[in-house]
Amino acid sequence: MEWHSALLLLVGGLILLMALGLPVVFAFIAINLVGAYVFMGGEMGIMQMARNSAEAITSFSLIPIPLFVLMGEVLFHTGLAYKAITAIERLIKGVPGRLSIVSVLGGTAFATLSGSSIANTAMMGSSLLPDMLKRGYHPSIAMGPIMAVGGIAMLIPPSALAVTLGSLAGISIGQLLIGGIIPGILMGISVLLYVMIRCARNPELAPADEGNPSLTTWERWQPFCVYVLPLSGIFVAVVGSLLAGWAEPTESAAFGAVAATVAAMCYRCLTRQALVTALMETAKVSVMILFVLVASTTFSQLLSFSGATRGLLQVITAWDLTPLMIVLGMLLVLLVLGCFADQISMIMITLPFFMPLVSSLGIDPIWIGVLFLVAMEISFLTPPFGLLLIVMQGVAPPGIRLTQVYQAALPFLLLQLLVLALVVAVPWLATGLPNLMR
Repeated sequence: MEWHSALLLLVGGLILLMALGLPVVFAFIAINLVGAYVFMGGEMGIMQMARNSAEAITSFSLIPIPLFVLMGEVLFHTGLAYKAITAIERLIKGVPGRLSIVSVLGGTAFATLSGSSIANTAMMGSSLLPDMLKRGYHPSIAMGPIMAVGGIAMLIPPSALAVTLGSLAGISIGQLLIGGIIPGILMGISVLLYVMIRCARNPELAPADEGNPSLTTWERWQPFCVYVLPLSGIFVAVVGSLLAGWAEPTESAAFGAVAATVAAMCYRCLTRQALVTALMETAKVSVMILFVLVASTTFSQLLSFSGATRGLLQVITAWDLTPLMIVLGMLLVLLVLGCFADQISMIMITLPFFMPLVSSLGIDPIWIGVLFLVAMEISFLTPPFGLLLIVMQGVAPPGIRLTQVYQAALPFLLLQLLVLALVVAVPWLATGLPNLMR
């Protein structure tokens, strides 16, 4: 079978199954079975597919995924994350849009501990949004910052999505985790500056709010010292051990999970119900990611075995495009896909085609990996099916319409595109810290 016919069978069949409503992972598994039978020798091919699937999920490099997820779930379900955000709220006073700034700082702080964009947005939205709207905040300045900082969780360690991407793309997981730090910080700073400038120029968006003026200096700082500083120490230890080369991602993830659990015990927040819920949610997310790894790895192998990958590479290289033009084309594909697909689907669909192209052109895999993560973060806010848009509408009060959520996200979507352009123009923003690890 010619390579273009194989490509049509595999990709066309996949698109057809997804269009019929089959979940993405099961659509991949179904087309993998067909491909294994056609291209790998019938029944023997299916047996080989089963062996490849077992090898894909028994890799030691995948262990950070459940550990990072567990770290965030423990902090979320024990209420420690909410206490840290409340401590940040008490500390901030006398600035325009105080609660919006609290949402930015609190969301960024939780992003460094959770690694879950959905949990970040859901918690910040359910805890801060009703109070902000009740105090007269405009919906755009109330919802926008919460959604914008929610996506930072996939950039700043711990990030289960970064581990998944690194595993599937063959990129160093530790360097990819570290590479997302500077772009993540740039995202947080840009959102913070936008909120402060906009609220200062238009005070009607966020009514003056001094917090509780009767609190003494120590009463303001005490919760911060009790909750925020010790918990931020977990992030510093996890990232510091990676940067210094003292630990691999697996060891640092294990330390983070143990430290989060011990912290919950020390604060007497670790109830039996909270622990069981955290473990169950960790198991659900981890199993889903492992299914994705099995399906995506086999799909990549089938594309290579059938000759579709090699044929497509020959066509693209014949166009004589520069590496930068090809990278921009990849990012455009990801941004368009982000309007309709979730991040896991984006990884599964694009990596089998993109990574061989990256290798053949000699593009820095860390740079391209961080660009992928930033593009997927942007996809959280792209209408009509941006995941954080849906989450925000779900936690918002009943009077909030989906169109209002879209309008609130638009300025922050432009800010994220600006950060993406900066990382494209200045690769050091993604590769500087990983180079220190070397």
